[in-house]
Amino acid sequence: MAYYETVMIARQDVSAAHAEKLADEFAAIIKDHKGKLVSKEYWGLKNLAYKIKKNKKGHYILLNLEATPEGLAEMERKMSLNEDILRFLSIKVEEISKEPSVMMKNNKKENA
Repeated sequence: MAYYETVMIARQDVSAAHAEKLADEFAAIIKDHKGKLVSKEYWGLKNLAYKIKKNKKGHYILLNLEATPEGLAEMERKMSLNEDILRFLSIKVEEISKEPSVMMKNNKKENA
């Protein structure tokens, strides 16, 4: 199995709880294909660089996964069919960092 980082952007008019529920549903697809969710980070509602499907903002969520290629392909297929997901990107990584992502570190600095 390989390691992947997936970032997804959910529509601005869904709640934060619903966006996290969507992430859990996609993680369940990975688990069904003998993979596992290593970590999940909710980055918050952020401005988009440009409008996507009439949305100016989006809920950003990072999923760190250990998955099979088939499981990842199925998760991406379901993401592309889901109307609440504006964009997603999955990349293969050598290892998954145990530290929080840069976005989470920046959020902590801003809130402190």
